[in-house]
Amino acid sequence: MGLDRSYLETSVWKPDLFKGKVVFTTGGAGTICRAQTEALILLGADAAIVGRNKANTDKAAAEMAQLRPGAKVISCAETDVRQVQSLVKAVEKTVRELGKIDFVIAGAAGNFLCDFNHLSTNAFATVVGIDLLGSYNTVKACFDQLRKNKGQILFVSATLHYYGIPFQAHVGAAKAGVDALSNALAVELGPLGIRVNCVSPGPIAETEGFKRLVREEKGYDKTIPIQRYGSVRDIADATVYLFSPAADYVTGTVQVVDGGSWHMGSRGSHHLYPHEVARLNAEQLSKL
Repeated sequence: MGLDRSYLETSVWKPDLFKGKVVFTTGGAGTICRAQTEALILLGADAAIVGRNKANTDKAAAEMAQLRPGAKVISCAETDVRQVQSLVKAVEKTVRELGKIDFVIAGAAGNFLCDFNHLSTNAFATVVGIDLLGSYNTVKACFDQLRKNKGQILFVSATLHYYGIPFQAHVGAAKAGVDALSNALAVELGPLGIRVNCVSPGPIAETEGFKRLVREEKGYDKTIPIQRYGSVRDIADATVYLFSPAADYVTGTVQVVDGGSWHMGSRGSHHLYPHEVARLNAEQLSKL
C-alpha cells in the first residue's frame, strides 16, 4: 500500500519534476491522498500533511519524510477543515516552516453507508461539512499563497453523483458540490494564474472507501471495462499529470480515474439493492 522509491524507477515522470515546490494536503494521512502526496515528494516536492488525528498525522508525516533524502514533510495535526481558522493556522505553520504553498490537495472526506430513512440531519451535515465546506475552507485559507505563487488546486471528488446510488445521498450531494465549486473557481481564479481541477477515483483497492462500498465481491472487477480494480498509484499519476507543466492549459476539468466503471452504473452497491433498501424502509415504516 502506498508508494516507495521504486516509483522513481518505474515512473514515466522526470525526477525532480517538482523540485522546490510545496504541497498542502488535507486528508494527507489517508490512503489516496497520502499516495498523491508521496508521488509529489518522490518527485522533489516538500509537503504539509493536514489532519485532525494527531497520532496518525504525525506518523504519516514522519514516514513520508523518509521517501526522499532531504525531503521536508511537516505535520499540521489537530486541524479541522470545517473551521477556517484552524486551516489558517496550518497554512501559517506551513509557510513558516516550508516557505510557501504551490499546490493544494483538498482531500479530507467522510463517508459511511446509510439509507435516507436512517440518515440524520447531523450526519448529513457532517459529511457536507467535511467534504464540501472543508474544501472551500481549504482554498480560502490557502488563497493568498496560491495567488502569490500562481498555484494550483486539486479537489478529490467521486463519481457517486453521476447516477443514483443507494446509501450515498450525503456523499453524492457533497461531491456534486465539490465539482461545482471547482468549476466556479477555475473560471474565477484562472485570470490570476491559478488552475483548478478535480480527480475522481473509482473503485480503488485496499482503501477504506473500497472496503465499505464495494466489499470486493468475487468477479466484480470483471464488470469494470479495464478489467481490474484501481490502485492508489493510478490516482497519484493523475495527480502528477494535473500539477505538471504538461497540464498547463488544463483547468476546470474532472479527471475520472475509474477504469470506465461509472459507465456501468451503480454496480458498486448492487449487493445491497433492492432487498436492503426495502428492508430498511419497512423497518422505518413500522416505527411510525
